[in-house]
Amino acid sequence: VQLQASGGGLVQAGGSLNLSCIASGRTFANYFMGWFRQAPGKEREFVSAHRWVTAYYADSVKGRFTISRDNAGNTQYLQMNSLKVEDTAVYYCAAQGKLGNSWSTVGDYADWGRGTLVTVSS
Repeated sequence: VQLQASGGGLVQAGGSLNLSCIASGRTFANYFMGWFRQAPGKEREFVSAHRWVTAYYADSVKGRFTISRDNAGNTQYLQMNSLKVEDTAVYYCAAQGKLGNSWSTVGDYADWGRGTLVTVSS
């Protein structure tokens, strides 16, 4: 499945952004989706995932970020509220087949979008 993330930008600390990830090429409903991020000089890290009816979040974003999906629109969203300077990173959406039972590592996902840059200023 091909993925295209968008919605990043420059926002002040405390602000909000809503990232979108549009999937194409295969049946979106057959995939679980996740979001990862990579800050400069750091490794890519797990942010959130949505599997069946359950959402998972990294501790660093829990209570501030919300993941959702629209199967009819082939789109995954990440609503980010109360943004902090440390949320600055390139955000990537990723897709995995439904047979796996792990969701929080880079290796769990076969397909990746190009990423969208989120910059949070103080």
